[in-house]
Amino acid sequence: MTTMSSPKYKRVLVKLSGEVLTGDQGFGISPEMLNYLSEEIRSVYDLGIQIALVVGGGNIFRGVAAASYGMDRTSADHIGMLATVINSIALQDALEKKGIQTRVQTAIEMSAVAEPYILRRATRHLEKGRTVIFAAGTGNPYFTTDTAAALRAQEIRADVLIKATKVDGVYDADPATDPHAKKIDSISYLEVLRRQLKVMDSTAISLAMDNRLPVVVFNLKVKGNLRRVVCGENVGTCVKEASEGD
Repeated sequence: MTTMSSPKYKRVLVKLSGEVLTGDQGFGISPEMLNYLSEEIRSVYDLGIQIALVVGGGNIFRGVAAASYGMDRTSADHIGMLATVINSIALQDALEKKGIQTRVQTAIEMSAVAEPYILRRATRHLEKGRTVIFAAGTGNPYFTTDTAAALRAQEIRADVLIKATKVDGVYDADPATDPHAKKIDSISYLEVLRRQLKVMDSTAISLAMDNRLPVVVFNLKVKGNLRRVVCGENVGTCVKEASEGD
């Protein structure tokens, strides 16, 4: 039986939305939330787990939203990628204050502030106990940071992709508008795609499905939840192959 001191996974990739960094202030980066996040990540780091992170940029700029009011989509997405770099550097600073050696690697080269993304170097950092933050998405427009997370998780051979959100899992309807919405504990990739559930975008889910990469969606705002997930407790929703059972 898995316990709190016995991690289920050796290497994980955690996807954080940019909105999570806003805390209660609604925009930008909350110092209190940065501190909270770094403490949660430290609790997993202390278990000896290798940790990679992908953080979005929606707290600063959303490319899709900007494109909807007339900005060129490619330009908008490039601005969004730079927003993820800002978040990544802020998160790096917070983690290092907790004693966690951290490296930021970007898909867009900017050597003055971060390393370029090089898979072998990233893997070596993880093996040495450093946390790696992958910034700037995939480096390409039209791809979300969800897709970047699924891609990087597969490249580094992570055991699981953990999506940290503000809700406690995946529901069969929007719990904000439907009082009868029910939480789903386990669901297959195909069912997520068929029902168009808002777990991750379809490209990310398809990539995870093709490579049988399990995805766990959980509420980051409950203290200790991240540690519970990596220790295999029944937290949030697990998206996986239907044949794997419940």
